[in-house]
Amino acid sequence: MKRLAILLFCLVAASHALWAQTPDFDRMLTEIDELANFGDGDFSAVYTIISERPGEEREVTQARLFRRDLNDQFLILILQPDVQRGQGYLQVDENVWFYDPESRRFERTTIRENIQGSDAQNADLDQSSFSEDYEVVDYAEGQLGSFAVWLLDLEATSTDVAYDRVRLWVRKDETIVLKQEDYSVNGRLMRTSLYPRYERVGDRLLPKQVLIVDELNDGERTQLTMSDATIAQIPDSVFSKAYLERVSN
Repeated sequence: MKRLAILLFCLVAASHALWAQTPDFDRMLTEIDELANFGDGDFSAVYTIISERPGEEREVTQARLFRRDLNDQFLILILQPDVQRGQGYLQVDENVWFYDPESRRFERTTIRENIQGSDAQNADLDQSSFSEDYEVVDYAEGQLGSFAVWLLDLEATSTDVAYDRVRLWVRKDETIVLKQEDYSVNGRLMRTSLYPRYERVGDRLLPKQVLIVDELNDGERTQLTMSDATIAQIPDSVFSKAYLERVSN
């Protein structure tokens, strides 16, 4: 009986130790979101988007992003190339609009829309919402380069997402995403994103550089680079159709 009691004590102690070592993954997703979201503040930056396709010249797009996370508002204004200058994407309430200054028309689009034909989507520049839209269904420990990581398998709990399943590589020593794989509902790998560089903007930490690999079209990839990031207050008038029409003329 004494040996049995000791064995039971050891098993309970081991289970408690394992539980203590396993992080709260729901909290981890919240931390990832909080690190990239600006709450009641504003955020603006310029993004250079370089798209590469086999047998074609690379395409370079430059866009200014304005974001107000408190109201789920964003505006993306295309600065380059000249032929697309003045085009833009605007989120107002739950609606996302694309504006073409040549036709002077707004067309309804989605957060999943690719920006100027690249592999980057509107959602890539919007605030992070893993904790609201996904749940962790599996996890493992791993290594990515020199970093010890948690591998998290997520499934969507919302229909308003770009991908139904996501896998994240999250650093153990600092809660930031190093790699992300996006899957369709039937488990097909759609794209892979790498986050080699981060930059602190105010008290937030945002990807400075992102490499997106199109897993459906061999050799297609897009690189996003953030510059001129600021948390200066943005005038309310920026988040409007009238603003897009005015600056595009």
